[in-house]
Amino acid sequence: MKVVAYSIKPFEKEFLARANQKKHDITLISNPLGPETASFAAGKDAVLVFTNDDVSAGVIDKLADFGVKYIATRSSGTDHIDKGAAEKRGIRLANVPAYSPEAIAEHAVALALALNRKLIKADEQSHNFDFRLDNLIGFNFHGKTVGIIGLGKTGLAAAAIFNGFGCRVLGHDILPPKDAENIELTDLNKLFSESDIISIHVPLNDQTKHLVDKAAIALMKDGVMIVNTSRGALIQTTDVLNALDNGKIGYLGLDVYEFEKGLFFTDHEDDKQKDALLKRLMDHPNVLITPHQGFLTREALQEIANQTIINLDLWQQEKCVGDACIGNKKCNEKKADAPVSMDHINLLP
Repeated sequence: MKVVAYSIKPFEKEFLARANQKKHDITLISNPLGPETASFAAGKDAVLVFTNDDVSAGVIDKLADFGVKYIATRSSGTDHIDKGAAEKRGIRLANVPAYSPEAIAEHAVALALALNRKLIKADEQSHNFDFRLDNLIGFNFHGKTVGIIGLGKTGLAAAAIFNGFGCRVLGHDILPPKDAENIELTDLNKLFSESDIISIHVPLNDQTKHLVDKAAIALMKDGVMIVNTSRGALIQTTDVLNALDNGKIGYLGLDVYEFEKGLFFTDHEDDKQKDALLKRLMDHPNVLITPHQGFLTREALQEIANQTIINLDLWQQEKCVGDACIGNKKCNEKKADAPVSMDHINLLP
């Protein structure tokens, strides 16, 4: 299968090469997919995209006109893809439905720990030989109530870690799992009102957009900690910023940002004008922001690459891709049991 992969970062190449094993003919480019770069897909069977790529209706039409039949995203989230436009043009879609949920769960907990124990400030002061403790007081996680919104694999992994700290864990999901051990299943109102720490692990869709807004924040405890490692638009950023300003929110840990598209994953240090809303968030000492790196472990990157190649391989066999098959109504949903390999990889300057 002839493929072009957009938004490829240098660290991805070795993992894709290892998964590929010289099966499919893949061209790797660093450019994001958009109206100006869709032409790179001319003559290709499939494109590989990431969360920052423009996979809107107009771009999908261009890809279809160039002969593209498949789009696979190297992510679990699919909110960046216009699924209706893809179906209309007969393009089949796939994602990576699950990959190392522990990676993202551990990052969420790392954000929470760093915020609580003020590790960034402590490190900064220590590097300046300032070893005072006055402004570094935190709290014990043990005995605190943690609310987990979304009890998929990542949410359950986060819940297990917080359980290990001795926390009381509340959980909410529209389809609660049967194996939610040591989790008190509850509604969102109770979760918001009783949690000391809230960690969000749900996909972004019409129902979850701005899940945390002014009304939700009003239900929360004063000084609550909120951690979001899922999608930026799950939080209404201006409402959260106002709550930080007035002290309602005590700690905020973000690995995602509502307006990160075109911003995250690239260096904007020399930009004359910075994102004003993001800068206001960063001006708060009780806010910790990381650049959408929750997935960035060796284990997760290899799993993403493996599943991406499985998707291509099954399409080549005219099969669907099991849990990764998105909105493909006329496909055989047979799942692969083990990773398959891919042909050679071309590096486009």
